[in-house]
Amino acid sequence: MSDLRDLVGEMTDGVEAVLLFSPSGSYYERVAEAEKPVVVVAGENAIDAEHYVELPLEFADVAQRIRFGLEGALENGLIEEGDAVLCAAKTFAEDIDSLVRVRAGDFARSGVYELFADSRAEASVIRDVLEVAIELGKKGQKGKPVGALFVVGDAGKVMNKSRPLSYNPFEKSHVHVGDPIVNVMLKEFSRLDGAFIISDSGKIVSAYRYLEPSAEGVDIPKGLGARHMAGGAITRDTNAVAIVLSESDGLVRAFSGGELVLEIDPEDY
Repeated sequence: MSDLRDLVGEMTDGVEAVLLFSPSGSYYERVAEAEKPVVVVAGENAIDAEHYVELPLEFADVAQRIRFGLEGALENGLIEEGDAVLCAAKTFAEDIDSLVRVRAGDFARSGVYELFADSRAEASVIRDVLEVAIELGKKGQKGKPVGALFVVGDAGKVMNKSRPLSYNPFEKSHVHVGDPIVNVMLKEFSRLDGAFIISDSGKIVSAYRYLEPSAEGVDIPKGLGARHMAGGAITRDTNAVAIVLSESDGLVRAFSGGELVLEIDPEDY
């Protein structure tokens, strides 16, 4: 048993900050007594933590969740490059059951935090669109897999770099993503070609848009097709983000600044 205590001691020795992922209030209070800077990473600051990073998605992949928290804490000056950080997260249990020690900055930035925090679009809007894409990826359209492309933010510029493929069912409407009825409409229209254009505030500006940005210099992973290329290219030429559901492999991918920054398997959610 002493060897195990020594092993845990080595993990905690020299730690300069602690990141707690969605902790209970009692867990937070116990850790806060250790006199180390504590950063809570959660969907909401329900325990009124002094240092907090908002977690817009409960990433199923723990490594992805930790990376998001670290990037957010670095971006907000809550930890510094090179800090030894102890990350406490939930993996199997309802409360925290896993400890990971990592040195902040010892990894390439993924851009996942910037996808939500630095986008023109509201973080809640990006989250709502991701949830629509994830749900569509799980169930498909009438039981069959479908692909879809959502472009979120900087809608005016995106509209100028695209053209209509058909009539726009949202032309005179004022509906917003996140409304359950509207989400059903999005899923229904997704079986037809073209992109959905969504404003910074979540208003659905258009459907059935053919994107016309230049694809020159856009580097997407091999095996991804025209829908992903268009999504990546439009985010390089505008301040939008693109969320793409692949019909072939069923994965949801997000692009920002012309780069792939997030990949989600809907079956994990």
